[in-house]
Amino acid sequence: MELIQNLLANQLFFSVIMMAVGLGVIAGVSAPFAILFERKLSGWIQDRIGPNRVGPWGVLQPVADGVKFLMKEDITPAHVDKPVFIMAPFISMIVALIGFAVIPWAGEIHFPWMDEGATVRTQVANLNVGVLYMLSVASLGVYGVVLGAWASNNKYAFYGGIRATAQMISYEVPLGLGVLVVILIGGTLELDKIVYAQAQSGVWNIFLHPVAFVLVLTAAFAETNRTPFDLAEAEQELVGGYHTEYSAMKFAAFFLAEYSHMATNSALVIVLFLGGWAPLPFLSFWSPEHTWWNVGWLAALIKFGCFFGKIAAFLVFYIVIRWTVPRFRFDQLMRLAWKGMVPLAIGALVLQVLMTALGFIIRPERGFAGNLPTVLFALAGNAVLIGLAMFVTARSTREVTGRQDNLPAVGNRNANAKLSGIIQ
Repeated sequence: MELIQNLLANQLFFSVIMMAVGLGVIAGVSAPFAILFERKLSGWIQDRIGPNRVGPWGVLQPVADGVKFLMKEDITPAHVDKPVFIMAPFISMIVALIGFAVIPWAGEIHFPWMDEGATVRTQVANLNVGVLYMLSVASLGVYGVVLGAWASNNKYAFYGGIRATAQMISYEVPLGLGVLVVILIGGTLELDKIVYAQAQSGVWNIFLHPVAFVLVLTAAFAETNRTPFDLAEAEQELVGGYHTEYSAMKFAAFFLAEYSHMATNSALVIVLFLGGWAPLPFLSFWSPEHTWWNVGWLAALIKFGCFFGKIAAFLVFYIVIRWTVPRFRFDQLMRLAWKGMVPLAIGALVLQVLMTALGFIIRPERGFAGNLPTVLFALAGNAVLIGLAMFVTARSTREVTGRQDNLPAVGNRNANAKLSGIIQ
């Protein structure tokens, strides 16, 4: 027993345990049951029952799906680049999971058997460039898709890979600019310090920059290749997209990677804008003192529950959007990124630079009331940004939908006229 207590008091061992348990829970439990929840919720949205045959109320459906994927024939087409074809889905899955290494789940813990003042972090790796690490990991997600598409030697898969690349490059720009706004607010790249500042002041960053929050959330949504940003695997156009040639466990790896990526992006948005493990805004939930709430193990469980609850809420949001919003057309997707989100992100960044220059800086020790003038100034600036965006949109003469006049004609006009006559 003493050996176990000493090991848990060691930061390295505690981090290894957290990583092992975290990967097991996320890949083995959370992602499969998130898939089950999506099937249930989509059934409710479409006036169906959803999975209800395996286990009580269908709760064992993920187990049945896992057994099914294990027993299916693992087909590797003869024309593929076999080593890359096999590696691609697991690259996607690994990249989706390693982002959790720098997420501060519940602050610090002081166990009763530890020395006075000693704590362990509920964070596998406390990098001083944690924000850059998360951005780098997020940008690596496209490699699995592109490599799988290229190695498949299939035109539909290749089209899906090209679309994924263009989409990733486009939406990385507003994502990076939105994250830079948060970096300027806190003056740090360490994720735990960003959370501590929000928890101590009670001022979550969403109240300072709601526009940046929407931009980062939308860009994170696009990076997961979920509807309405799922052009890389549009079934009506590309059969199955980049995973057309995949089957059995390799297909399951792509599937699990998508849901793991959703959880990773949700955790990043929560840390940057929604206070991380802080239960509520407007109130101070952290101070430098060594109190039970700051370092107690029971408080750590409560904080972890708050963090996990926020992730679950984001997953519900992802699922509802998928089943209620239609897919973008590709030109709409690109125009949204470059003509809509990038200018707004630059505007939010300029606003934060102006606030810093004028002395409107969040000081966590003042609490929410002491930082209220800064919050009001930031909200006024965001209102101006939204007003400018609406004005520019209203003044634009370009139609949002429909075929544009400056695009070339499709097919032969005479042939189209004959076809119209036949149909009539």
